[in-house]
Amino acid sequence: MSSNSPKHAIFTSLAEIAQALGHAYRLELLEHLGQGERSVELLSVRTGLSFANTSRHLQRLRRARLVIARREGKQVLYRLSDDAVVHTLSALQRLGERNAAEVQNVMTRYFLARDGMQAVTRDDLLQRLRDGLVTLLDVRPEDEFAMGHIPGAINLPLAELEHQLAELPSGQEIVAYCRGAYCVLSFEAVASLRALGFKARRLEEGYPEWKAAGLPVESTMAY
Repeated sequence: MSSNSPKHAIFTSLAEIAQALGHAYRLELLEHLGQGERSVELLSVRTGLSFANTSRHLQRLRRARLVIARREGKQVLYRLSDDAVVHTLSALQRLGERNAAEVQNVMTRYFLARDGMQAVTRDDLLQRLRDGLVTLLDVRPEDEFAMGHIPGAINLPLAELEHQLAELPSGQEIVAYCRGAYCVLSFEAVASLRALGFKARRLEEGYPEWKAAGLPVESTMAY
């Protein structure tokens, strides 16, 4: 294949996107941005990275056009360029679960050890919500819930869950969700609820995948 061919030009551009995705912290930043627009400062806090490192990773993602930035006063705010980024991350996760031994090991040792029950699919959840059969629980931080969530969800962040159990209807199955397929918050929430006698399961994916699928979302944020 000639380096001047149209196909080579396309593959070169695709390789640049792949290289931008090729860092664990950048994947984590994309997960956080899947919840909504975020400042560099907040992303630094949520990931535990320094402000400088966070900014450098975001600039790399921006050059690959995976994220978009805008300035608001002294802050620079980032968001995903479009839902295709969420679909790409989902495909990467599926590929890793099928072909990467370390991903399979972590899934077995951590995730499956905490939740051996089959997760609820989004189609199953939609039907259960229509029939009024489940209580939907969003265990992300309050600010993420406010930016966008699945309609009808109750927001009980994981750290507050055991202190606010009275807000959960008794006798009804609970479905918990958080940031994405590997977000530990929903796994921990389901494990805690089961230990306390609740019937609880986990949504297969998280809020970004729900939104990227074109399903209804709502926000309680004041603009």
